[in-house]
Amino acid sequence: MKKIGPYLKLSLAVILIVWLVVGVAGYTDVKLKVLWTDGLVYLLVVALLLFTIQAKSKEHLRGPWRHIARRRIAMSAMVVLMFYVAVGLLDSVHFRKALERQPGQTQVHYSGEVLSLLDIIATALRERQETTYSAPFATHAYMKEMLDVDGRQIRDYPRLTYGGAHLENSGDKGVDIAVNSGVALLEALLASAFFFYILSDILARNHKSALREQAIQIIRFRTEMPWMIMFITFTVLLVCVFLIINLSGKYHVFGTDKVGQDVLYLALKSIRTGLVIGTLTTLIMLPFAVMLGIMAGYFRGWVDDVIQYVYTTLNSIPGVLLIAAAVLSLQVYMENHPELFETLIDRTDMRLLFLCIILGITSWTGLCRLLRGETLKVSQVDYVEAATAFGVRHFNIMTRHILPNVMHIVLIAVVIDFSGLVLAEAVLSYIGIGVDPAMISWGNMINSARLEMARDPIVWWSLAAAFVFMFVLVLAANLFSDAVRDAFDPRVSRSQ
Repeated sequence: MKKIGPYLKLSLAVILIVWLVVGVAGYTDVKLKVLWTDGLVYLLVVALLLFTIQAKSKEHLRGPWRHIARRRIAMSAMVVLMFYVAVGLLDSVHFRKALERQPGQTQVHYSGEVLSLLDIIATALRERQETTYSAPFATHAYMKEMLDVDGRQIRDYPRLTYGGAHLENSGDKGVDIAVNSGVALLEALLASAFFFYILSDILARNHKSALREQAIQIIRFRTEMPWMIMFITFTVLLVCVFLIINLSGKYHVFGTDKVGQDVLYLALKSIRTGLVIGTLTTLIMLPFAVMLGIMAGYFRGWVDDVIQYVYTTLNSIPGVLLIAAAVLSLQVYMENHPELFETLIDRTDMRLLFLCIILGITSWTGLCRLLRGETLKVSQVDYVEAATAFGVRHFNIMTRHILPNVMHIVLIAVVIDFSGLVLAEAVLSYIGIGVDPAMISWGNMINSARLEMARDPIVWWSLAAAFVFMFVLVLAANLFSDAVRDAFDPRVSRSQ
């Protein structure tokens, strides 16, 4: 019963969440829209929760994660990754709003526009659209237009419709930004103090100590987990969030693009696309790489020859050409069968999922080769030969003795591949075979920025926004992967 308890709690929690979502949808005249990638994202979240429950009951899994939890840089990076994951999950709950009923209409019709929870939260960013380019925190457009001033036609920079519209004099912009930034900083610090109190209270109850004593332990870095480092990282993110909330309601923090869309909104919406490509592609790749790599190194002989032939043949095909052929074939199929796609987002989501599948099929060969070489070494150690001599089944030897000893390679390769796949999406979108042009992604932002960089004056903020968001995500993933590698590598000392 003790083993069933956590799984039962998780099942009940999932059922409760689904019931609440369906109930809210029923009372708010919205129709839930579950995309293919949404379903896979939810499945991945449930799988991670199940793995967490499993790891808590297994010492050989719990031990390495305890080691990771003591690493300051790793836990700081984890806080950043959790922020990205939270934004991605908010953007993975889609629905369609009900249209206003006409007189005599009995059936409810829904809008063709599919929104997400992130769209609702960022409604101001989504709806405040200018006519064309505007620089970050600008009050005037970036390009001159013909204006009618006192009956005369002059060419000048027009005032923006939303950016800085609350200012009577655009010269007061600097003071207004400073005041709003100060208010945002104060609000963030107050919220941070509140969360620090909650954290101290929870830890004090768990350790059965006084609240003040526990707070001092956290501040002086004397806790087992680096709570203070995590809290500092969380506070920095909180300050950024409050700054964006306070300033984005009055200015375009990252400017606007060619059609006047807020670049900050585009960068936030691109987070889900990057996470989906990085995670789903990795999940598709892992079964091929792990299973075939370990089998090739363990069985050798004709099994090794066949597996080597397969991934050598696949490696001989130029990856870009294979991806281009697959994506273009899907594009032709979608154009010939438009009735299968109810909305535009269905088309873009299908292309995103298909891109993940193709990238997964073409990117497993490198990890497979690494696992084959490592398995050739591990299969020669004494405990593996002893298990073979005692007649232990091959499957048990591969899962209990070989897989744990190559897991550090799997984990570090997964994180490195995640970073590479996020960047690969930008390259593929640049040459026109990435995600659908109608889908918001960092790759499409960079693709459109290549022409903007050739303008005079240069429009640089779209490229800068995409670069900053991608850089922070990839950096946090790589820092976290270092700790994972050290924790799961059995040859690395864990004497900390």
